[in-house]
Amino acid sequence: MSRIGRKPIPLPKGVDVRIEGGEVTVKGSKGTMKFGIMQDISVTLDDGSVVVRRANDEKNIRAAHGMTRAILSNMVTGVNQGFEKVLEIIGVGYRAQMQGKNLVMALGFSHPVEVVPPEGIELAVDGPTKVIVRGIDKQLVGQVAANIREYRPPEPYKGKGIRYSGEYVIRKAGKAGGK
Repeated sequence: MSRIGRKPIPLPKGVDVRIEGGEVTVKGSKGTMKFGIMQDISVTLDDGSVVVRRANDEKNIRAAHGMTRAILSNMVTGVNQGFEKVLEIIGVGYRAQMQGKNLVMALGFSHPVEVVPPEGIELAVDGPTKVIVRGIDKQLVGQVAANIREYRPPEPYKGKGIRYSGEYVIRKAGKAGGK
């Protein structure tokens, strides 16, 4: 039995889960999310919690068991509290600002970099060097944050670039100097 898959998912107040056919709908104060269930995985509601079970012990079904439980747990957390990633911009002249819903960054290129958030993602700026990505879908929040970081990943010599808050960048010594 999958250690993650067999744990029930407790439902906090204000979160409603509906299971119809092969689809689970999770509704909360922040929004609604849907997820299609694999054929040999069953999802049931048991006294205030969601339980995920599998039909057999085939390798791909065992893998999907834990994954399905993890995705459903993230959906419950997302519609209740939401997820956020914080990015720090480090470098002389590197900065970010909001123009409407779009994020515009100066990253040392000859042009500003504009990021248009996808549906369900909210971008915010806390000062000129902090970007906050918020949303209810954990995977989408992480992907948007990774896409923003990809414009100027931190370089190992001076540490300039975009990094996650709390990320440690291994620094290199650089050139040896003279003789």
